[in-house]
Amino acid sequence: MDKQQAIKIEKLNKNFGKDDSFIEVIKDASCEINKGELVALVAPSGAGKTTLLMMIGCVEDPTSGKIYIGDELIYDNKWLIKDRRKIRREKIGFIFQSHYLIPFLNIIDNITFVPELNGKTKKEARVKAIDLLKYFGIENKEKAMPSQLSGGQNQRAAIARALANEPQIILADEPTAALDMQRSVDVVKMLKKIATEQNVAIVMVTHDERMLPYCDKVMKIKDKKIVIDEKTSL
Repeated sequence: MDKQQAIKIEKLNKNFGKDDSFIEVIKDASCEINKGELVALVAPSGAGKTTLLMMIGCVEDPTSGKIYIGDELIYDNKWLIKDRRKIRREKIGFIFQSHYLIPFLNIIDNITFVPELNGKTKKEARVKAIDLLKYFGIENKEKAMPSQLSGGQNQRAAIARALANEPQIILADEPTAALDMQRSVDVVKMLKKIATEQNVAIVMVTHDERMLPYCDKVMKIKDKKIVIDEKTSL
């Protein structure tokens, strides 16, 4: 099967400040990421990993360059889309180090929240949410509150929430940072399974090089540019 482009950036730049406070963070960065791939984003602290992730996620404004989501050019030295929130809701899922589940909603309501915002009926959103809860082995927790779940269960629920809007892309910022080694491996294996089975491109920021063999590619920031190493999954 031919690979389908999920993300493409061309000569992307990000600067902060001006004159004496000018800082160049990302310079002429270019890369392509396909659906079905789990890509690790690795770089020293302060090198611009989260900034790059947030530009791809239509949260942070680039200084210049191009960004494609799928085949759609959405940024060409300026945003070409009127509503970035809409593209985030419909095409991009986010996973963070903390689960950020809404504490006063139960698990299934946390998962159905965004699909309902996108126009799905409550019934449609609930059917999808139940399928996801089964997929992650926490279907018996649908009425539980986040405070009643373990850290690992909450992270699974957060990943389910990221998948609920059937995104083309999932952006994961240090999703294993708060977990021990075995749970970290379990989460990364789960992300790899999701990328393959759901045909989703996943970009995962990580400091833990032990996670890299489980990824299809390793994307590094060197001298403010992107370098990609092809990897073979375990």
